[in-house]
Amino acid sequence: MASKNDPFQFQEFDEAGDLLEANRDAVTISIENEDLKSQRPRSTVGFAEDAADEEPLISDDREELLSGQKKSAPFWTFEYYQRFFDIETHHVKERILGSLVPWPGKNFIQAYLRKNPDLYGPFWICTTLVFAIAISGNIANFLQHYGNPGHKYTPDFRKVSIAATAIFSYAWFVPLGLWGLLLWRNNKILNLVSYSFMEIVCVYGYSLSVYIPAVVLWILPYEWLRWVTIAVALCLSGSVLVMTFWPALRDDHPKVIIATVSAIVLLNGLLAVGCKMYFFSKPEPEKEPGQTVVSSTVKAIKVTSP
Repeated sequence: MASKNDPFQFQEFDEAGDLLEANRDAVTISIENEDLKSQRPRSTVGFAEDAADEEPLISDDREELLSGQKKSAPFWTFEYYQRFFDIETHHVKERILGSLVPWPGKNFIQAYLRKNPDLYGPFWICTTLVFAIAISGNIANFLQHYGNPGHKYTPDFRKVSIAATAIFSYAWFVPLGLWGLLLWRNNKILNLVSYSFMEIVCVYGYSLSVYIPAVVLWILPYEWLRWVTIAVALCLSGSVLVMTFWPALRDDHPKVIIATVSAIVLLNGLLAVGCKMYFFSKPEPEKEPGQTVVSSTVKAIKVTSP
């Protein structure tokens, strides 16, 4: 049974005046009206108007984000491409492994992109492939003439610019053409699956990752090894592209399907074979000045003889 003088006992007070009469030494706290608080001058002089101006902007941004109506930046600005470089490292690794080991019936866009294409992975894959081709081509040329005292090795830095032009043109213009074709066919046949341009660029960029280890193996001076790696890389890269874009083509006209699939595989093969023939082809043996004079003299004698 609690005592009557227990200070922790619950009590009800009808009015605040009764409480003050019971204990006149109590400290009173007054709560001001919120309207009066807002009218107080700010402690920081000179920033009152700026802070007041920022509050409507912040509230507008919050409303746009909550309503899902945030305006996207134009495609010619850096803000538009910034979101394509906002990606986690494990997502990039997952997409690279998915392009190296394609599974039958597994769509790369649906399985790995999930409506979130990026340009970070494709950009660095293309850049790495450019330097891999240029460096491997110079090393292969050096090893081929190693031990030949009559050959003076000079690195060819033009290979970097040529490789960059070929790789980045393939990674941008081929997806652009394919995107235009799919967009045109989608207007003709409304039931076709459509992909965005960035999704197609992302697929083509990751499909080139298999060529990086293949190009490194091209350093070895064995033609059979180079052609085997080209065939393996073409099968892996081409299968990723065909399986990815097959849902967008399977309901189209058979002639369009055959032409589109053939163009995808043919352009992929032209890139691989073209890089091999240009950067890793055997150069013609250089003739010594004495042999050149003798051969020209023999040809002149044959011409003047009756």
